[in-house]
Amino acid sequence: MNKTSSKYDIVIAGGGYVGLSTAVSIKSGAPHLSIALIDAAPQKAIENDTRASAIAAAASRMLEQLGLWQNLLKDAQPIEEMIVTDSKLSDVVRPVFLTFALDKKEGETAPFAHMLPNKSLVKALRGKAEQQKIELIYEDAVTDFQTLDHCNEVELRSGKTFEAKLLIACDGVRSTMRDKAGIKTVHWPYDQMGIVITVAHERPHEGKAVEHFLPAGPFAILPLSGNRSSLVWTEETDDAKRLLALDDFEFEFELEQRFGHQLGEIEVEGDRKAFPLGLTLARDFVKQRFALAGDAAHGIHPIAGQGLNLGFKDAAALAETIIETDRLGLDIGSLTSLERYQEWRRFDTVQMGVTTDVLNRMFSNDFTPLRLVRDFGLGLVERMPPLKQAFISQAAGNNKNTPKLLRGEAI
Repeated sequence: MNKTSSKYDIVIAGGGYVGLSTAVSIKSGAPHLSIALIDAAPQKAIENDTRASAIAAAASRMLEQLGLWQNLLKDAQPIEEMIVTDSKLSDVVRPVFLTFALDKKEGETAPFAHMLPNKSLVKALRGKAEQQKIELIYEDAVTDFQTLDHCNEVELRSGKTFEAKLLIACDGVRSTMRDKAGIKTVHWPYDQMGIVITVAHERPHEGKAVEHFLPAGPFAILPLSGNRSSLVWTEETDDAKRLLALDDFEFEFELEQRFGHQLGEIEVEGDRKAFPLGLTLARDFVKQRFALAGDAAHGIHPIAGQGLNLGFKDAAALAETIIETDRLGLDIGSLTSLERYQEWRRFDTVQMGVTTDVLNRMFSNDFTPLRLVRDFGLGLVERMPPLKQAFISQAAGNNKNTPKLLRGEAI
């Protein structure tokens, strides 16, 4: 390591929503801590991202506490109702087994989630980071690091070298930093791919989200602003590759078979994107002067739409751990301090990973006896309001032991 190394309290590898929200959250509670965030993608790459994500109520409280939510609302679409069906692709009628909706008679007014374009979220977080004087470095990446007693020596692809008391890896489910740290994972693939597209449709969606459970996997229709929806379409890998290779006419024909005609004519906007699905759970979230957050710590099936919200929970919990450690005058990179974050997040992460795995295995098939059992279960939940409310609270992120930012409180 050369003598011209830049020194920071914290270096974050990965500039997506988890890396940015972690940086902004830490800086909001501890402005004196110096932070550098390294992102391998070009700065303008986010402008081509047509994807959108479901922001749970707890995450929106966090963004409001960080001073971002009011400006994001103009791009956000509230989810007022969620409808769950279970049928075969060839079925003419798709019976509704379960619904989640606001009970306005009981005074409920806040949606349990919003759909928000990824580029709007990332741009807002970047703007806040720049305002807080966080060092943002694009088109570069952390390639290696060495942990010493008092710091990490961090090497970048560009040849730059940094020193940091703590290195946080937010570099995705195939995290190279996790591998460099020697952290093992539990992983198994699903032989499925998730196709993500945006469609425009003739009739308004009225804020309704729909999840069709089809034999190949869930087909989710998530409302966006205007007469548009984001689709998360699960297919077996070979079928997904076949669908992606179709021309526009054939692709839209296949899409209509799954989407239906309840919103009139549909038209695909932008590119088709797809990614392989699997379950990945890190065996450890922390080591001395090192922490994982977001997909680097856990990659789950999108069946419950909780991937982004797990990342926000990581960011809030890690920020709270670091800020409170710093206020006590202790070492923010020590394993003893970081283990609090690991204990805080690991059980919830494993629980969500197991839940999504079981749901995917239950619903991504056409085994008749199992279909009868799951449909009975959905119908039972529909007829038990307290159980439905528990599911809504879980989806909204209103859990016990929630980090302060997710409760809308400053750290």
